[in-house]
Amino acid sequence: MAGFLSVLKRIYLSIYNWTIFFGWAQVLYFAVITLRESGYQAVYDAVEKPLQLAQTAAVMEIIHGLVGLVRSPVSATLPQIGSRLYLTWGILYSFPEIRTHFLVSSLVISWSITEIIRYSFFGFRETIGFAPSWLLWLRYSTFLILYPSGISSEVGLTYIALPYIKASEKYCIKMPNKWNFSFDYFYASILVLLTYVPGSPHMYGYMLGQRKKALSKSKRE
Repeated sequence: MAGFLSVLKRIYLSIYNWTIFFGWAQVLYFAVITLRESGYQAVYDAVEKPLQLAQTAAVMEIIHGLVGLVRSPVSATLPQIGSRLYLTWGILYSFPEIRTHFLVSSLVISWSITEIIRYSFFGFRETIGFAPSWLLWLRYSTFLILYPSGISSEVGLTYIALPYIKASEKYCIKMPNKWNFSFDYFYASILVLLTYVPGSPHMYGYMLGQRKKALSKSKRE
C-alpha cells in the first residue's frame, strides 16, 4: 500500500509540475512576443489569463507542504506565494491604471523565467528521479539576478499603485457597520511594502544557503 501511495504521489506531483511549467512558458512566450511587436504597454493584456492561472495554482504548493507531499518548509513558501498573489490580484488585477508600466514586463519576465526553471527542475525529479546538472545549477543560480529584479518590480508596482488605491477606496471597510470593524486597503498596502524591508534580505539569505548546500552536494555526487 505504501508503495502504491508513493507512486501515486510521484505521478500527481509530476503532472502538477509540468502543467504549471507549461503555464509559465506560455506567460514568457506571450510577454516576449508582445514586447517585440507591440511594446511593454501591451504586455499585461497579453499575459493576463495565463499569469493568473499559473500564479494562483501555486496555492497548491502551500497545501503540498502542509500535508507533507513535499519537504519545502511552509514558512518559506507562504510569504513568497502570498506576495505574488497579492501583486497578481490585489494590484495588477484590481488597478488597471498601472498595467501599462514597464515594471510589469520586468515582473512578468523575472517571475516566468524563475518558475520555468523551478517547475522543470521538480518535474524532472518527479518524472525520472533526478534533474540534469545544468538545470540544478540554473535552479540555484539564476535567482541571484532574477530575485532582485522581481522584488524590485513588486515593490515598484505596489508603490505606483498607492495613489490609485487611496483614491478608489477599493476593498475598504468603513465604520459604522454591524461588525464594528474597519479596514483601509491603502494602509494595508503600505504595511505590505514595509514587510519587504526585513523579508527580502531574509529570503535572499535563505536562498543563498540553499544554493550552497545544493551545489556542494551535487559536487560530492
